[in-house]
Amino acid sequence: MTAILAFVDLRQLAALVAIADYGSFSGAASALHTVQSNVSGHIKRLERELGVELVDRQTGMLTEEGRAVEARAREVQSELDAVAADLASLRQEVVGSVRLGMIATTGRWLVLPLLDRLALTHPRVRLVTTEATSSALGVLLASGGLDCAVVNLPLANPDLRVEPLFDEDIVLLLAEAHPLSREEKVHIADLEGVELILPAPHTGFREELDEAARHAGTMLSSKADIDGLRLLAALTLRGYGPALVPATTVPELPEGFRTISVDGLPLRHVGMALRKRGRPSAPTQALIAVIQDVVSANLSSERHLYKAGA
Repeated sequence: MTAILAFVDLRQLAALVAIADYGSFSGAASALHTVQSNVSGHIKRLERELGVELVDRQTGMLTEEGRAVEARAREVQSELDAVAADLASLRQEVVGSVRLGMIATTGRWLVLPLLDRLALTHPRVRLVTTEATSSALGVLLASGGLDCAVVNLPLANPDLRVEPLFDEDIVLLLAEAHPLSREEKVHIADLEGVELILPAPHTGFREELDEAARHAGTMLSSKADIDGLRLLAALTLRGYGPALVPATTVPELPEGFRTISVDGLPLRHVGMALRKRGRPSAPTQALIAVIQDVVSANLSSERHLYKAGA
């Protein structure tokens, strides 16, 4: 295998990644600023060296083997980008791009101050952000599509390591017309029989809520299961029913709605995820430090109801 890989050309790997991104040989050629025959030639030579078919010529889609090689190719590209960034950092300047994944509820308040702080401290770092659920960000990060990601914890992915960023309260979001809105605080056991809009099953956040309910000797009733906390909160604000959400989900409540503290619930944990393999590039390390600074500056802000992370 080592002898085979010695003949693999970086242009071949770039062609395969471009086909995956743009769905065709012609699209890949346009993205790489070359002609389709060059892309086709790169793929044929790569297939010959590896002894497998990487692209289905009927559909233009990658085969199973092609997807496996694509994932490794992205890691190779990421490591090569990091080489130039690391060398620049040795000259006391951090230069390069960072692909950051972000859950929507955190991104809503974190991205703007992050961009401001990054422009001041590392003006030559270019930030590219992707918003998605924690599970989707984990897949992208593990496959090399992201350099780091802010996610809900726990995140079950053996290829990733996580570091805590902050914890926050989970609150009950509901309309003032709801009978529970007269309470200043409720216990999770008081929610028995209340139809709630809940996070999707098998997500880390939902499993924590269900475990807390079981510990209190009750069970949460689901009116709807939603993958995405911002959408979940939006449905509550449209009148579809109360929801359990992190305190940062809705910073400014419209008239007719409120949040209530809930005893018996765990804190919601938010952390930074990185790949276990490889060393983060200098721009990635710089970005993480800036994120930690911005989060620390916001921990004391009561409007977000944060609690310091462990």
